[in-house]
Amino acid sequence: MKNLFQNLDKAFENKMRLGIMSVLYVNASVSYNSLKETLEATDGNLASHLKHLEKLAYISVSKSFIDRKPNTEYAITESGKSAFEKHLNALEDIIKNL
Repeated sequence: MKNLFQNLDKAFENKMRLGIMSVLYVNASVSYNSLKETLEATDGNLASHLKHLEKLAYISVSKSFIDRKPNTEYAITESGKSAFEKHLNALEDIIKNL
């Protein structure tokens, strides 16, 4: 039974991080404000989880200005995409084998 759970990535055990990765997986990039609105997150909560995923190199961040206003965009990295797919496959294996 333990072998079914060994491929789960601890980074995605938190529902906010799972949500962030889900949104970024299906979009080329997403702004901070869009993530905040989509996930119904507070600034502090979202920022801390984004920082954690960025530290793991699962997401990248780019900052720019639009009409003199700061804009922060997030995107999933190749290593993040690979890790997330591995996690999703592990969840499917658990469901199929229980």
